[in-house]
Amino acid sequence: MTERATTARPRVLHFVTGGFSGATQVAVDLVSAHRTSGRFDARLVLRRKRNTSDERVQKLRDGGIDVDVVAGWSHAATVWQLRRICLDFRPDIVVAHGFSDHLWGRFAALWAGVPCLVHVEHNSRERYTRWRLAQALWLTERTAAIVGCSEGVRQSLQNRGFPAAKLMAISNGIPPEPYLQEPPPLLQRRPDIVMAARFARQKDHATLLRALAVLRQRGLKPTLTLAGGGKARAQQAAQRLSAELGLQDQVQFIGMCNDVPGLLRAHRVCVLSTHYEGMPLSLLEGMAAGCVVVGSRVVGVQEVVRPGDNGLLAAHADPESLADALQQALQDDEAAVRMAATARQEALSHYSLQRMTGQYEDLFARLLQGERP
Repeated sequence: MTERATTARPRVLHFVTGGFSGATQVAVDLVSAHRTSGRFDARLVLRRKRNTSDERVQKLRDGGIDVDVVAGWSHAATVWQLRRICLDFRPDIVVAHGFSDHLWGRFAALWAGVPCLVHVEHNSRERYTRWRLAQALWLTERTAAIVGCSEGVRQSLQNRGFPAAKLMAISNGIPPEPYLQEPPPLLQRRPDIVMAARFARQKDHATLLRALAVLRQRGLKPTLTLAGGGKARAQQAAQRLSAELGLQDQVQFIGMCNDVPGLLRAHRVCVLSTHYEGMPLSLLEGMAAGCVVVGSRVVGVQEVVRPGDNGLLAAHADPESLADALQQALQDDEAAVRMAATARQEALSHYSLQRMTGQYEDLFARLLQGERP
C-alpha cells in the first residue's frame, strides 16, 4: 500500500455550476463541512457561467475553500479541464451536482480513473432529452450512488428509470446559527410579504404578482419585497408585469441581499411561488426565521409544508389560490402564530445543515468501504 492509502484522509471533489444556485450552495456547504469535520480533504470545482462572479469565487477562497473554475463555453472544454484537475488532485470520490453538470463531471471523472462517482440531483424537473437521459443512465451503471435532495426528487428519478437500488434522499439543510436568536414576535412585524429567490424560469414571480393584484382588489395592500439575483431577462419581465398591474407602489426589487435572515425576520410572510423545486431552501430559511410560509403545491414544497399545520399551500400557477393563502397568513393571527412556531421548530431540528452534511459524509464513508448506498 502507498503512504497515502494508509495514512491520508480520503479526497472528495465536488463539481457544480458556477451560477451560485441552490446546488452551488449545497456543494459549498459540503466542502466547508469536510474541512470542519476533518473526515475528508475536499476541493470545489465550479463550471463557469455568464453570471459567475470572480468576487464571489475569491470570497470562497478567502474563507479557506480550495476552488477551481473550469470553462463553461463548451462541454468538451469543461470535461477536458476537469479531467486535468482530477489527475492532479486524485480524488477518491467525485460528487457531481445538478443537471447537466452531473453528466460532464462524471465523464471527466471516469476519464481520469476516479474510483467512485456520486450523482446529486437538485431538482424534481430537469430538461432530460432522450439523448441526455440515455447518457445519464449509461453513467448510472458506473456510479456508486444517486442522491435526490428530497424524497420527491428521489421519486422523480425512479420514475425516469434510474435504479432504485442506487437511489436515496438526503434533504437539503440550512445553517441554524443565523436563526438561533429568538426572532421578533410575528404580530410585531410588518404585515408584509417577502420572496427571496433567484429570477429564473423555474420560479413563478408572475403568479405572485397577479395574486398581489387580487389582494389589492380585495382591499389589502401589503408590500412585497423580491430579493435575489438570477436572469436579468426574468427580472425585467417581472418588473414589466408589476408596472402593468399598477403595483409599483407595493413591490420592491432589491436584488441580492447580504442579510437574508434579517430580511426574513422583518416580514410576517415568506412566500415561494414556483413551478418546481428540489428542496426549497428559501422556505426553510423563512421557517427558521419564524415567518408564516406560503408555497406552491409542487414537488419539494409540498414535502415540507403541511397546510394549516406549519404553513400554507396554494394551487400551482393559480393567482386566486395564492391570494387566498396570503390573505389567510396576513389576517388569521391565531393560526399564523401557531403555524410559524411549528415551522421554526421543524426547520431548526429536521433541516439543519449539520444533519445534511453528516448524512453525506456517512454515505461517502460507506461507499469507500464498498457498501451500497
